[in-house]
This record gives sequence, C-alpha cells and structure tokens, in this order.
Amino acid sequence: MAAHHCIGSGADERRHWLAPDKAAALESTVQAIAVAGKGISACDESGRTINPRFANVGIEATEEMRRVYRETLFTAPGATDCLTAVILDPETVFQQDSNGTPFPEVLAKQGLIPGVKPSLTVYKLPGTNQETYMQGLDGLSERCAKYYAAGCRFAKWRSPLTIDVAAGTPSALAIETNCRDLARYALICQAEGLVPIVEPDLVLKGAHSLEDAVEANARVLGELVRGMQDYGVHLPGTLLKTNLVNCGKDCEPQASVGEIADANLRVLRRVLPVAVASVNYLSGGLSLDRATAILSGLNHMKRARGGDKYAPWNLSFSWSSCIQLPLFDLCKTEAKDESGLPRAAIQKLYVENLLKARAAALGGL
Repeated sequence: MAAHHCIGSGADERRHWLAPDKAAALESTVQAIAVAGKGISACDESGRTINPRFANVGIEATEEMRRVYRETLFTAPGATDCLTAVILDPETVFQQDSNGTPFPEVLAKQGLIPGVKPSLTVYKLPGTNQETYMQGLDGLSERCAKYYAAGCRFAKWRSPLTIDVAAGTPSALAIETNCRDLARYALICQAEGLVPIVEPDLVLKGAHSLEDAVEANARVLGELVRGMQDYGVHLPGTLLKTNLVNCGKDCEPQASVGEIADANLRVLRRVLPVAVASVNYLSGGLSLDRATAILSGLNHMKRARGGDKYAPWNLSFSWSSCIQLPLFDLCKTEAKDESGLPRAAIQKLYVENLLKARAAALGGL
C-alpha cells in the first residue's frame, strides 16, 4: 500500500504542472475536434507513402504535385460538413496554396483545425521477435514549437504493433516501449501547446481471433493510459486514434459487424478513462465500405445500449487510405486539367467518401 501511495502522490504532484490557461486551450481544441458526426482527414502521408500512389497511376511524384494534390483536397466544396481537423505531413505544414497562403491558414479559415505528424522512423526493437518501435523524441519539443508557430494545434504519433499469439506478440517489452514513448510524446506536445493524438495501432495482418484482439488491445490501451497518467499527461487535452478491434485478415470465419462493435465497446469500457473525449478510429487497410459499416455498427450499438451513459466517448474516424486511394484511380480515367490532376473529379469523390464516413460516425448506415 505504501508503494502505491507514493506512486499516486507523484502523479498528484505532476497533475498541476500545466498552467491553467494552457490546459484550457488544449481542452478547447479537443472539444472543437470531438464533434459528433465529424472526423479528421489524415493527409499526413510521407513521400515514401504517397509517391508510389502517384507512380502507380503514371504521374511523376514531385513536391509541386504533392502540393497541388493537397490543395485540391483542402479546398473541396462540402468537406467542412464532414470534418473538424486535418493532419498534415511536415512538408505540407510549410507549403502554400496557389495564392501564397500557408496551408494551415487555408484550413483555419474554413474552420478546420490543422495538425501535424512529426517526423518518425520505425526501428526493430532489440530483445523481441522482430517487433518495432518508433524513434522521434529527440528534438521533438523544438519541432513542436515550430509546428505551433506555423498554425498547427495538434499532433499525431503512430506506433504499430502486431498480434501473433504463437509468437508471443505483442510482447510486454514492445507494449511498454511503444506506450511509454507515446506518453512522453504526449507530454512534450502539451508543453508546446499541441493536443497529442496518441495512436497505438495493432495491425490487422495475421490469423488471430476476435477475442485474441480484445485481450491484446486491452493490454496495449491499458499500458498507454497508465503511462500517460504516470507522466502527468493532461487527459482532457488528449485524443485517441486507434485501430478497430478486429480479428486478423486471415482469420476464418471473419467476425460480423455486430461482434466487432461489441468487442470495441468492451475494450473501451475496460480501459479508457472518460476524460478522453474522442476516439477517432483508423481504417487499418479496410475498404471504405467495410470501415463505414463497422463504425456505423459501433455507433448504432452505443446508442442502443444507452448512448453516452454507456460509452461516453465520441466515436468517429481519422481515415486516409480508404478515403484517398480511390481518388488516385481517377487519374487513370478522368481528364486532367492544367495542374496535371483531374481536380474536379477528385474533389467530388473525396466529399462523397467523407459523407459516407460522416453517416457512419452518426450510426446512420
């Protein structure tokens, strides 16, 4: 009991490290993002990710082409009906639209909150079975200060983990390393005025069962919450972006939408404090139809079981590939304008996909 009391006292001492006005600013940003039926557009793909998408449709991937593509999305009519925020790659944070306006300002003028994915690198974690962790804490405070000055008000850090029951993953070492680094990242972000989105991602590859996923996700989120509390992270000024709890892609039979919705709600109720206002799920390689079906089923089940009294979190989306990959296919079939992209067609499909995501976030599909 004495040891437990000492740990608790230390947490109490750290609880007030954040000045009241800074805490209030973080909470204000969270509340502006955590709006029912609206989500976050993840436009933070690095060049390593987005360049092959251009190459696959016969377009040269230059910095200017990336800029034009981002501007096409950021100015799509109707997108603001579905979004509250946009995550940017560091390159995009410091780019401008065709009129010379910085992209964070372009978004802010539309009522969208700009955020950033700090530069990170994945490394193999020694002492594990080929598991990984992310490096990017060195110099993070200085980078966050620059992002804040450029207009960003939140950041996102993704830590991928794998489920393989036979191989013993995710291991205790991998969970602790990734989650404690996420907690340190969150602390640094808040010190610099940015709301941290913490993103543990248990990827869908493998043949694990839904119940295997429930237990692994509960272990990971439990360690993440514990780390943030130990370090004094201000939870009301934090957002969670995580994978949908789901069986592996090679699992047979696949779980139903209802089973997946129930699994996700069980995990959240087991480990996530109510102080975290919103859970914005990633798509994890799912198609738009499958991702929206699951998110809609999740919100429908939440409502049927008592709404916020049963699950007091906003349950929404922060999607990239399932929204955007179909946009690149248009480059094969639609006429391109002077920019080299079929911008009108891209904007139209982008908003159509976002409207599906909005409906899912409202449990209306």
